[in-house]
Amino acid sequence: MSVLKEVTTKSQEWLNSNIDQADKEIIKNYTETELIDSFYKDLEFGTGGLRGIMGIGTNRINKYTIGKATQGLANYLKSVFGNSQEIKVAIAHDSRNNSDFFTEITANVLAANGIKVLVFDELRPTPQLSYTVREKKCQCGIVITASHNPKEYNGYKVYWSDGGQIVAPHDKLIINSVNAINSIDEIKFTDDKSLIETLSSEIDDLYLNEISKLSVNPELIKKHANIGIVYTPIHGTGYRLVPECLKKIGFTNIYAVEEQNAPNGNFPTVKYPNPEEQDALQMAIDKAEKVNADIVMATDPDADRVGLAVRDNNGKMVLINGNQAATILFYYLLSEKKKKNQITDKSFMVKTIVTTDLLTTICNSFGVKIFDVLTGFKYIAEVIKENEGIGEFIAGGEESFGYLAGSFVRDKDAIISCSLLAEATAWAKEQNKTLLDILNDVYTQHGLYKEALVSLTKQGKQGADEINAIMSDFRNNPPKQIAGSTVALIKDFNNNSVLNIETGKTTETGLPKSNVLQFFLSNGSKISVRPSGTEPKIKFYVSVNTPVNNYNELLQKHQELDLRIENIKNDLIK
Repeated sequence: MSVLKEVTTKSQEWLNSNIDQADKEIIKNYTETELIDSFYKDLEFGTGGLRGIMGIGTNRINKYTIGKATQGLANYLKSVFGNSQEIKVAIAHDSRNNSDFFTEITANVLAANGIKVLVFDELRPTPQLSYTVREKKCQCGIVITASHNPKEYNGYKVYWSDGGQIVAPHDKLIINSVNAINSIDEIKFTDDKSLIETLSSEIDDLYLNEISKLSVNPELIKKHANIGIVYTPIHGTGYRLVPECLKKIGFTNIYAVEEQNAPNGNFPTVKYPNPEEQDALQMAIDKAEKVNADIVMATDPDADRVGLAVRDNNGKMVLINGNQAATILFYYLLSEKKKKNQITDKSFMVKTIVTTDLLTTICNSFGVKIFDVLTGFKYIAEVIKENEGIGEFIAGGEESFGYLAGSFVRDKDAIISCSLLAEATAWAKEQNKTLLDILNDVYTQHGLYKEALVSLTKQGKQGADEINAIMSDFRNNPPKQIAGSTVALIKDFNNNSVLNIETGKTTETGLPKSNVLQFFLSNGSKISVRPSGTEPKIKFYVSVNTPVNNYNELLQKHQELDLRIENIKNDLIK
């Protein structure tokens, strides 16, 4: 069957169903390209759940795809928990356009299926939903968000009873349950209001109290309470709780970026609400220069990730990337916990396979076990769960600006991250240093590690086909050399294989199946290739490193590694 014929059949099924007449008119007026992009596939749960462009169609976020996902989830919850107990689901949403509407649809469908629903009275950060699922002993949680994606996107993330995003076997089984729904008319949209409860601000207080207990050095915060902090929520959910948390733990000199403080799903002051981007932080950086602040922190719309800018040795505000922020956080926590004798043989940390291996080097130097997991914070949460009662989780992180400390939340948490990174700034201040100075200390002790990320955007069905072709080519025709360095080891997580090129021996990755390839070079460089689970992109992660003997070598070593990264990018990505 041709693609056009297939999507025409699927769209006709929608036209014959009980969807709103206005939505039928939208479908009838689609161009051929719009029809294909809107119906060529069904949205699936990736590393971040259901996520896509808002619009009408099976490949779009709308009341029907949200309703179908919720009906499938409701069916699955009832099959797992039956009628022996009350099933409770907590729901939160971010500041995106239609997030409140999709929240209402989700709550209505769950209630129509006899499930108790706990809904926040207004937008809340994603990590607070994770906390609430655990605190309220829910079987499940849902967040309506598309994280840092452009304004055209929205999404739907599902959490299990442990507070972590769904993992195997629940993820695939929920997909199966959703796919078993053959018609929109099977979705129960008529709710039972008696089963929908509004959560009060009491849950905010409980959450912030737990975060305040994570402070390692409250005495240092008290001493340096007036460090200058500029914070922006980039029109998202962190606008209230991040400043409240910083004040609660003792910081007094917090500056808002007024133009970005109000929640707004159009994100009018930025191109993308992504704290990885200079553009998203520029207004905050300008404010920091004006008020002579020590640190800039910016959170994405659902406040699970945080971007940073700090002062360099010339007094200029510069961006800190996700790997560097994770390095600072890990090094700070381990240094101070060791000083206070808070590290035991049960202590452990977690990172993802595409995050800097400098974190492994640091953990090894402190004698702390570190786990490597697949990309996606749900895998970090899974390790925390597996080690409950036998291990002590300190912190976890991923290069995409997501970090967590403590185990009362089971997803990356920008509120926790902001509080601890502000505390690390006070710790550096106590030593008459900046956070960049702390990074340089780490580099001279453990070696200089540098990373780069290249993302190629491939929209629509044609783009998805191109991404598949790129992965297939790398898998079937792996490079023998990259930028003049021999490929020594290849990890293919899709085939669960680790191939040693020199010996020809193959072992197993020890991790779940995933469409990821890694090439390890003889000079210590590492290249990871994977399609994004949440965006129409294929991503190339480049990691290089070199020993550093002293501070005087740092500039030269930075230049050497920058050149190596450029050579790898030019050779690999053509």
